[in-house]
Amino acid sequence: MYHKDFFDLDSLKEGFDVELKTALGRDKKGAVPESFWETYSAMANTSGGIIILGAQEKDESVVYHNLPKYGQMIQDIWNNLNNPKKVSVNILQNRNIKPKTYEGKNIIVVTVPQASRKQRPVYIGTNPLEGTYQRQNEGDYRCQPELVKQMLGEQANDTRDAVILENFTIDDIDKESYRIYRQQFSNLKPNHPFNECDEKEFLRQIGGWKRNRQNGKEGLTLAGLLMFGKFRSILDAVPNYIVDYQERENTDTRWVDRITLDGSWSGCLYDFYRTVMKKLSADLKVPFKLNGDERIEDTPVHEALREALVNTIIHADYSGNCSLLVVKRPDLFGFRNPGLMRIPKPEAIRGGISDCRNRNLQKMFQFIGLGEQAGSGFPKIYQNWQMQHWREPMLEERHGSNQTVFILKMTSLLPEEVLGALKSEFGESFRDLVNVERLAMVTAYSEGCVNHSRLKELSREHPHDITISLHNLVKQGLLASEGSGRNTFYYIPGRHPMGDEIFGGEICPKYSSEHLDNSSEHLDNSSEHLDNSSEHLDNSSEHLDNSSEHLATLRDIAEPVKSVKKASKALMESTIMELCSGRHLTIEELSSLLNRNKDTLRTHYIIPLLHKGKLEQKYKNVTTHPNQKYRAVDEKERE
Repeated sequence: MYHKDFFDLDSLKEGFDVELKTALGRDKKGAVPESFWETYSAMANTSGGIIILGAQEKDESVVYHNLPKYGQMIQDIWNNLNNPKKVSVNILQNRNIKPKTYEGKNIIVVTVPQASRKQRPVYIGTNPLEGTYQRQNEGDYRCQPELVKQMLGEQANDTRDAVILENFTIDDIDKESYRIYRQQFSNLKPNHPFNECDEKEFLRQIGGWKRNRQNGKEGLTLAGLLMFGKFRSILDAVPNYIVDYQERENTDTRWVDRITLDGSWSGCLYDFYRTVMKKLSADLKVPFKLNGDERIEDTPVHEALREALVNTIIHADYSGNCSLLVVKRPDLFGFRNPGLMRIPKPEAIRGGISDCRNRNLQKMFQFIGLGEQAGSGFPKIYQNWQMQHWREPMLEERHGSNQTVFILKMTSLLPEEVLGALKSEFGESFRDLVNVERLAMVTAYSEGCVNHSRLKELSREHPHDITISLHNLVKQGLLASEGSGRNTFYYIPGRHPMGDEIFGGEICPKYSSEHLDNSSEHLDNSSEHLDNSSEHLDNSSEHLDNSSEHLATLRDIAEPVKSVKKASKALMESTIMELCSGRHLTIEELSSLLNRNKDTLRTHYIIPLLHKGKLEQKYKNVTTHPNQKYRAVDEKERE
């Protein structure tokens, strides 16, 4: 994004990559606020962004303030950037901090790039566990210690799968899976010298067996076990290992065909790839083409699916807490892997850079003609999908849950049936629309909703023009909107999206704010149990239906927390989980039952429990839904 985009006031309201700070200081002449460093850390650890000092959002517009001391402020920023006691690393260059004059007022624009894997975590002070922040919507939030440790692990390890596993032997390999792989290798490369190797030496050559030259120890590598291991052996080494394929007939979450770790097959990645790839391509229509006398069974769609599946496998963090999940539906293919991307999303889509989390697994697939190391996977997928005139793939990092999601929809950018439906419903009003407005309508119809970020991915229009187009569509009654400012999403009137999200996340709006409160960045942990009188809590449970099934029971469950001014975190979480067990409750209902401030509950309990997968939202695809409710997820569901 270029500087010119940030001075279109309307577009400033869209996206989570712009932070406005008044920065006037006590003398009203300008001072760098302490919260600047939280935002610097958060943006660097997420996707980068812009910090504008001397601006604030007020009544749905942007107000600018003059900063006479802007020169001194810029010097203060540089001094602190290079002070290791203030921040862990300086990732800015001269071009990233610029004074600007706007509406006759001096302001400062700071462009924060996304930090590299080697630079993360970017933290304030000297303790990464306490000073690391991440960007969620327009707020900066302190990272959980587990996430900081994951960043530190990624920083130190160029590849995660090269470690030698102690007390694992060649007997932990599933011999049939290994035999089939060797046969596939031999068929592809009949004259390769590896074909002459014995069982262990071949495994060593492809990265599945390793000898430590310093201490002489040798053994099976993590890559070798994941690729060819037996079901129980893999789980002994990687307790969180879960691979899952689900075939669904519609937008419902129920599956009609599933492959997961049930003990009926090896469970290794090679067998998972072979089985899932057959199922993904089973119903694809293959055009009749000949290469000499042989029919060509491959298509660009086959190639894209292979790349997507291999990418998901080789980039997964198998120590993560969520499963590697592949979903097939009549209208799309979805891929989710634990672990965030190691390079920025724009660079991955552009291609040319490779930083694989599991390089030995990557090599193993390359040896049998699958995947490349040149960073060309995503460009190839995007190109092949574009060749079908299908919608742009959706690539999303979910920082809170440490996941990467990739969705390939088999719907046209402007499908005739959707155009026909919109023309029929809206008549001349739809026909008179300009291209970007028509694209917004079609996207809202096809994907359930659309926001500014999604439309920027699909259109080459300037962000300001996109914003104006969306506002015009709402004025004409062609789209309805929900949320405000940066959290706004749009949908066809009467077609409110309620949960068409295959991975239980928040594809639309991309960065939802229902659980995020800007003021939380300044909350002291000691304030998590605010005075019962705060926010004028009503003990009468006005938000609960008195005729509901177990109102008396709910009050009894909540009593240990409600009756005390301060409760332990463990008691608060267990009580919330018990209240939400088998039922959906709103934040207002929980607040009333527990006699606690809504923002306190949301910031310190609801968000962490959602991130841990212990709570789920009723409206997963519309997290800003005014009637959002929460239900406890039991252990079996989390598996």
